[in-house]
Amino acid sequence: MNATLNKFGWPDSVIRSYAHWHVLLRPAQATLGSLVVVCEEPVTHFGAVSQAAFTELAQVVADCERALSQAFAYERINWLMLMMVDPDVHFHVIPRYSTEKQFAGVRFEDRGWPGPPALDAPDPNITQALPALRTHLQAVWRAL
Repeated sequence: MNATLNKFGWPDSVIRSYAHWHVLLRPAQATLGSLVVVCEEPVTHFGAVSQAAFTELAQVVADCERALSQAFAYERINWLMLMMVDPDVHFHVIPRYSTEKQFAGVRFEDRGWPGPPALDAPDPNITQALPALRTHLQAVWRAL
């Protein structure tokens, strides 16, 4: 597995694995349900991803958006491909909300709404909700 998968907690953070992509719960939840979608191919340029991975990505995107919509009824969704710190091909998937959300007794606020998502320093209390959040998203994914 590549360094980006490891950085984001693979395999403990996996929500769903596909042939070429892994959907991980983003440990630093920018908003409720934030994910990281990582290509497992050894590529650092989006254009170097195989045709098979590009084809599969359409299903991964559809599944992510459907699962997050069912799980949390997001209002908008941002797919960010930053690859500055972690060069392996990956996306940060940030569901967006105009109002505060609650999950597992924890308050989630979209601090960047309505502008770009605030990716820095989320509330440290969110960490306690991560196991329940992962379990919930895995269950939603199984029901797709």
